[in-house]
Amino acid sequence: MSEHRSTARHRRSKKLLAVGLPVALTTAGLLVHGAGLLPQQEAAAAAAAAAAPAWATAAADGFASVDALGQNGTYGGRDGRTVTVRTQADLEKYATAAEPYVIVVAGTITMNPVGKEIKVASDKTIVGSGTSGHLVGGGFFLGRGVHNVIIRNLTIRDAYQGVWNDKEHDFDAIQMDGAHHVWIDHNDLRNMADGLIDVRKDSTYVTVSWNRLSQNNKTFGIGWTENVTTDITIHHNWFRETEQRNPSTDNAAHAHLYNNFLEDVANTGITSSYGNYSRGGTRMVLENSYFQGMRNPVIKDATATLVQRGNVFSGTSGRNESGGTAFDPKTYYPYTLDRAADVPSLLKAGTGPRTTIGTSAPAEVSAKAAAATTLTVAKDGTGQYRTVQAAVNAVPANNASRVVISIKPGTYRETVKVPSDKPHVTFQGAGGSRKDTVIVHNNAAGTRKPDGSGTYGTSGSATVAVEADDFQARNLTISNDFDEGANQSLSGHQAVALRTAADKVLLDGVIVEGDQDTLLLDTAAKDRLGRVYVTNSYVVGNVDFVFGRATAVIDRSVITLKKRWDGSSAGYVTAPSTAANRKGILIANSAVGGDVSDRTFYLGRPWHAGGDASLDPQTTVRNTSLSAAIRTTPWTDMSGFSWKDDRFAEYRNTGSGSGAASSNRPHLTDAQAADQEVADWLAGWTPTAS
Repeated sequence: MSEHRSTARHRRSKKLLAVGLPVALTTAGLLVHGAGLLPQQEAAAAAAAAAAPAWATAAADGFASVDALGQNGTYGGRDGRTVTVRTQADLEKYATAAEPYVIVVAGTITMNPVGKEIKVASDKTIVGSGTSGHLVGGGFFLGRGVHNVIIRNLTIRDAYQGVWNDKEHDFDAIQMDGAHHVWIDHNDLRNMADGLIDVRKDSTYVTVSWNRLSQNNKTFGIGWTENVTTDITIHHNWFRETEQRNPSTDNAAHAHLYNNFLEDVANTGITSSYGNYSRGGTRMVLENSYFQGMRNPVIKDATATLVQRGNVFSGTSGRNESGGTAFDPKTYYPYTLDRAADVPSLLKAGTGPRTTIGTSAPAEVSAKAAAATTLTVAKDGTGQYRTVQAAVNAVPANNASRVVISIKPGTYRETVKVPSDKPHVTFQGAGGSRKDTVIVHNNAAGTRKPDGSGTYGTSGSATVAVEADDFQARNLTISNDFDEGANQSLSGHQAVALRTAADKVLLDGVIVEGDQDTLLLDTAAKDRLGRVYVTNSYVVGNVDFVFGRATAVIDRSVITLKKRWDGSSAGYVTAPSTAANRKGILIANSAVGGDVSDRTFYLGRPWHAGGDASLDPQTTVRNTSLSAAIRTTPWTDMSGFSWKDDRFAEYRNTGSGSGAASSNRPHLTDAQAADQEVADWLAGWTPTAS
């Protein structure tokens, strides 16, 4: 097929980038996908969307989003009823039905007979309920003409019959023969007798994303046709301990592979034969993927084309090939690449079934999410409450389900406290930008309390204090605008914008701004775990402005350095006070800079709160762009404690503020860095907006 003819059969779908996110830090997982509906379908779709949760209305990205063959993108069964199944009979009943369905698999279904592949009909979404949806000993088959199918959040496993190179049992997890517009997303596929995914016989407009594929021989095959027809996008998948077909792509018109992680673990019973293979008439674009320990990581036939860009090869051997011209994926759909160096940690944390799912990580398929309550706040009286604190007060004590406090645009000058007996609370800014909704106050450590009982102290100065587990904040600004210059006579200029003293705190798409001690990430007690995940956000300050004893990750965010009140440049980004045997502060995949003088800011110093010598402060900064504001010796002592006695390190940072390893600038080895990734910090918690 000529490039001209191939291009003509596509119509591009519209996509929107997440509002307010710095373009350089936007990931493909943060795209909001349109459905591409015809005008006469919009009213029905809007009604269905209003009644259905977000995960039921999600639509695909990549080639599965392209309008073609009479199908406008891939959105599965969103226009049909949602049903929950726990048996093979019920799963088969709804999957094979003529009408659209969203089918929630709630439990383990063992297929009988072994190897059975349920024949899925068009217009279906099949999704696992949290991580409980398992198919054991069988899978799905999508026949010719089947279209608009989504398979998400499932574990499909264990049809293996004991023969590694099994030529007798064609027991696949997902097989399609001549299907089109299919999205396979966030699944765990492993240990099958034949393929984990087979895209065969001119199947096309397929996207395979965020899956974990492991413990298999013939893993992912594409082709079984003489026609050069298939258009397929394969992104953010983790191939681990898979021997061949990773994938093998034969006669694909357009194969776009990006941000995948192919890992062959040393000294195991499975050894890779090859990685990505461009065969026959395939045109392949391979971008920003990470190959670890793979034999023959990238190979191509003489008749195929393969364009490589930005890939990382670590410990690989054998063939690594490219050649010819292929195509520009952005002529078909928009996408944003993650850095290849970030791919292992990103995919270890983000692939496979999730307790919650959505556009970038599926809304929870559970009674808890279904029971979520929304309270509205508006200064002008158009909401249920005029202040944020009033809405918090209305949350029942020991609430068992999510309460979303939707805050309309405006500046709310108040202090807010979420007490420990009110978990599962979300602050959601309702404006178009995180700057539209602002919670701000100006207390400092030395500010006297109105009742005359003393001063607030550092922790008491917080504009927003969160002491409840499972708190989330999105799309808003939390600020402390204490004026140091106007209060020079005041003792204690620490002025906290946000204090957290809880576990499982998610800050997504927020601005936290102040001067000294902006963001206090604490725990409820010294012996309590307090995990915090900050992503797609801005943190602004100058002195110790990310500090505390929490196990905290700042990921894909911007850390902005400010001058002091007198116009001088000097400061410290972090001041961890980590307890021994816990993880401290991790800054990953982010950017540090600001309108300050060169070489005037330290990355951190050890805070032994109260002079406690038993603490073991930790900051790791990795895969992050550092501006020239960072000192060439980026760590320093504090209150008589040497940073060299604690845990401070960098790994693969870039920018004019980065530097080579030395005794005054320790770098992690690759082996050490493998144990200091985002997933290690979060320790089994998968932060997902809900």
